[in-house]
Amino acid sequence: MGIENTIRLFAGTVILISLALGAAASPMFHSSNWLWLTAFVGFNLLQSSFTRLCPLEMVLRRLGMKSSGAACGT
Repeated sequence: MGIENTIRLFAGTVILISLALGAAASPMFHSSNWLWLTAFVGFNLLQSSFTRLCPLEMVLRRLGMKSSGAACGT
């Protein structure tokens, strides 16, 4: 699995978990403050589409993961 797919997997997992913990209708509800994490991940994906700057991509590259061609989140 390349960096791009890992980023998508990580972002999707964080979003789903934070929604489960932050949505009042969820059986896993903890606090609505978890929705800030959802907003942060969404904002980071949005800004990375314009700036091509992705902190997770930089971390994964330093850990030695190879790219499969596309930029962060695309």
